[in-house]
Amino acid sequence: MSSPVEWGREERALYNPAFTALVCARVVQGHLDAHERPGPLPLVVASAVMALQPAVRDLLPNANANMAQWAENNGTIKVHMSANTPGLLTVVRPGLLFALQTRILVLDGAALTLRDKAIPKGIRNRSAEAAAVQKAAHMLGRWLPTGGPTATVLTLLGVRP
Repeated sequence: MSSPVEWGREERALYNPAFTALVCARVVQGHLDAHERPGPLPLVVASAVMALQPAVRDLLPNANANMAQWAENNGTIKVHMSANTPGLLTVVRPGLLFALQTRILVLDGAALTLRDKAIPKGIRNRSAEAAAVQKAAHMLGRWLPTGGPTATVLTLLGVRP
């Protein structure tokens, strides 16, 4: 991942706190849609990091796939996550903080919930990349928890809990 100084206009648009707040909110929205409970903070962060990586988005299955089997069949996910997570965390953290400060997201114990009508249900964006990131974030919020407990899912992704 390039440094912020080297980012082009598209990267600056995707990696600003307001957009990454929206990405985190889409993860929580997907989690709430599927599981009707707040999303665990570590899974929200991991999902946002995954959604921001085009190489990871290209490997995502449909939401009915077995998460553990997918992770086993796509070992490059661990490579992408270990290589890119440290840099992307510097982008996701300010977005998550922004979402909490503006009360788009609300901390509920060690999980995040979405304030009612904080973001629209539909994804509308002029940028195809921004729309793809949001769609992936929503899907990951629904799908990653199907892999088991949070620590198990993070381990399958090569992320230390």
